[in-house]
Amino acid sequence: MKKLRGIVGTGVGAMAWLWMAAASARVEDLPGGPRVNQLNLHEGVTTISKSLWQLNWMIMIVCTIIFIGVFGIMFYSIIMHRKSRKHVVSKLHEHTALEVTWTVIPFLIIVGMAVPATRTVVAMKDTSNPDMTVKVTGYQWKWGYDYVDGPAAGVHFLSNLSTPLAQIDGLEPKDNAYLLEVDHPLVVPVNKKIRVIVTADDVIHSWSVPDFGVKQDAIPGFLRDTWFRAEKIGTYRGQCSELCGKNHAYMPIVVKVVSDADYLKWAQREKGSTVASAAGSGTGASQ
Repeated sequence: MKKLRGIVGTGVGAMAWLWMAAASARVEDLPGGPRVNQLNLHEGVTTISKSLWQLNWMIMIVCTIIFIGVFGIMFYSIIMHRKSRKHVVSKLHEHTALEVTWTVIPFLIIVGMAVPATRTVVAMKDTSNPDMTVKVTGYQWKWGYDYVDGPAAGVHFLSNLSTPLAQIDGLEPKDNAYLLEVDHPLVVPVNKKIRVIVTADDVIHSWSVPDFGVKQDAIPGFLRDTWFRAEKIGTYRGQCSELCGKNHAYMPIVVKVVSDADYLKWAQREKGSTVASAAGSGTGASQ
């Protein structure tokens, strides 16, 4: 019986391993989104995201060195100074140089980490002198975008999840952008400082795009702002990062960064469709 259970357990384990291997083989890196087996932060396409990436590595290295040093000394002391080695405990009282050393060194380490971290946080909050401003409103469970100024001033639209329901229900194979695609993405020009004013209409949401180094909570009744300047043309993806109800997982964010010329064409097209829809609504109301 034990042998049978062992054979069955081995078979189930092998099948699970093969299923995981097959599933991972079908998954590919998503440009502007997560990578397969990604453990590190996104290096990103903005100065802020690159600073966050560098800070993460710097602090991780410092913490690793401290970890190795502290535990190395601890295990060395336990092994080399154990009772079985007849080690005689030294009597150390009020060693001023030692006390100053173990106070000053941690202080310098903290300052060394705090200075670049503070510089990055201050830069993240500096929304002055933007090239354009976009208002983002979180709804259950979609995003609303209002262009406040610039060529697309007055443009407003809602951005909804566009992943087919058949994929969500498991009736069709999931594509690479599963739950990370929308019907109407935010479009911005490259190398422009974009101020993003964030709020919410119902509950707390969070507008987050890792490749921009942006994560700003959207709170009903409050206007909060952040900014980014994308340095590379492309499509970048994020998600609502604040639990906001049963469809929280269905609030993706897609931002298309385009050239200045393409942005002007898009703005003219969107403004034209806005005028046309407004005229159609007026005609319908008059009838």
